[in-house]
Amino acid sequence: MLIYSIFFLLLSNAVTLRRDKSILYSRKAIAMMIYCIVISVNFLSFPFLENSLGLYGGLFYASCITQFFHIFIFFICGIILQLTGFYPRKIWHLNYTKLHDIFLFKFTYNNTNILNKMGQQYKIIEYPLLLLFIITGGIFLISCSDIVSIFLSIELQSYGLYLLSTIYRNSELSTSAGLTYFLLGGLSSCFILLGTSLLYVNYGTTNLDGYYILNNVSNNNGEYNYQEHTNSSKSFYFNTSLIIMLVGFLFKISAAPFHFWSPDVYDAIPTLVTTFVAIVAKISILIFLLGFTYYINNTNEYYNWKYGLLLSSFLSLIFGTVLGLTQSRIKRLFAYSTISHLGFILLALSIGSFESIESFVFYLIQYTLTNLNAFIILIFIGYSLYIYVNGKDLKDKCKNLLDRDYSPIQLISQLGGYFHINPILALSLSITLFSFVGIPPLIGFFAKQMVLSAALDKGYYFLTFVAILTSVISAVYYLTVVKQIFFDKNEYIINQNLKGIIFEGHLSSELIPKHNKNIMFNYNNITISSFFSTNISVLTLVILLFIYKPINLLNTGLILSHLMLNT
Repeated sequence: MLIYSIFFLLLSNAVTLRRDKSILYSRKAIAMMIYCIVISVNFLSFPFLENSLGLYGGLFYASCITQFFHIFIFFICGIILQLTGFYPRKIWHLNYTKLHDIFLFKFTYNNTNILNKMGQQYKIIEYPLLLLFIITGGIFLISCSDIVSIFLSIELQSYGLYLLSTIYRNSELSTSAGLTYFLLGGLSSCFILLGTSLLYVNYGTTNLDGYYILNNVSNNNGEYNYQEHTNSSKSFYFNTSLIIMLVGFLFKISAAPFHFWSPDVYDAIPTLVTTFVAIVAKISILIFLLGFTYYINNTNEYYNWKYGLLLSSFLSLIFGTVLGLTQSRIKRLFAYSTISHLGFILLALSIGSFESIESFVFYLIQYTLTNLNAFIILIFIGYSLYIYVNGKDLKDKCKNLLDRDYSPIQLISQLGGYFHINPILALSLSITLFSFVGIPPLIGFFAKQMVLSAALDKGYYFLTFVAILTSVISAVYYLTVVKQIFFDKNEYIINQNLKGIIFEGHLSSELIPKHNKNIMFNYNNITISSFFSTNISVLTLVILLFIYKPINLLNTGLILSHLMLNT
């Protein structure tokens, strides 16, 4: 279905002459995501998915686990596509909010600036197409069972991300960030290609099932005398190849010590693009690594490729926390926050126990939803400031900012006193940041508790102590943002040019033509679109009220862990 969707959008983009129709393509892409979810849910009822089913000569496989994460990716991408599928602001009039008014009347207003109909994101018809390419690469990567298909899938995803980062042609910052991402991403792909080449040279196969079998044989032989055994060199090459591959994958997800590119790229590209790059690009790689680390579990105590995961987890916790303390730009802060949380995810990934698999799945799901909510709120805080102008002090701070149209909120200080402008959005962002910290009873607390419990059960006492310590320290920069939102002075003032203006719109009905009339409104009637306020509300309530109904999400991780053990 995704392939057909890509061909459909390619043909549509080739023949269209109006770039302002991008919103229609985004809505078509949302419909495609919904259809893909329906198909994937139907596949879950097939009995042969209880065990893995090989596809295309063993290049890919299908199972209940892969289908579940396909559904999860489609769901997340559908929410992100709404950011360009609907206009961010609407006219809300108290006299016309009844249910029958919504269905009977059509409101027309020609001033496109108020609703942001001419925003740059609504003129890029290639945006939905690139997202579908990236989603296709991610879906293939989750289902890969051959090192050839692994490389092709991750490159399909990566090239889409490079193009997406530079899609705003008028932005110099975006272009330079995309070029940086492309050059360094190409270097990481070289590591992946080198690792896969060494695996093929030493074992003569590209299929992952072959590596699983050879790894188990190596582990059984290693029980006798690993140092003197004839296969010790093979095991050495095997672990070395996997470490080289791991370097490439860790770079792709911006885990330490290969994280240096992500704060600069996240900060330079538009916030709308950052939302997709920071979330979806990591899910597929982490799910692939989950299966890879579980089935290739080398028992060599002296030289094990999983030590690289533990080292990256330790460095991600340290670097993400310490460097985040010095940030004054909100998207750089979110980038270091992501690096810190990757430390928890990689810790759960490297343990390899049943409890760690369950905690990994739960942590990945909750952090994806929480991070998505944080970026959506950040975008709509920028949209909600349409009727305001900066005060004198804030104007001095923001005078040198570039790309204000693409990333309205760039500095943490721009959030100062926002509670006095929109208390609901401010409260939602604060709840999301508290979940990042891991404050009970929010969902982030339970995710961290599950990872730390699994680590303690396996004897990782030092890493557990470091994770707890870094969580406490990271609370400093999250609480700094919350403090500025609620307690700092509001430096925004209402635009004097809008205060005395009365706008006029036309209300029409095809069923009742005699009720057609003009209505008057002012800047107080301009609000956030219902689609986005609903998304923010639902995601915030999931974060806040998880403790009242935890069984569904917890059982999801439990069932997927059992399925992985039995596959």
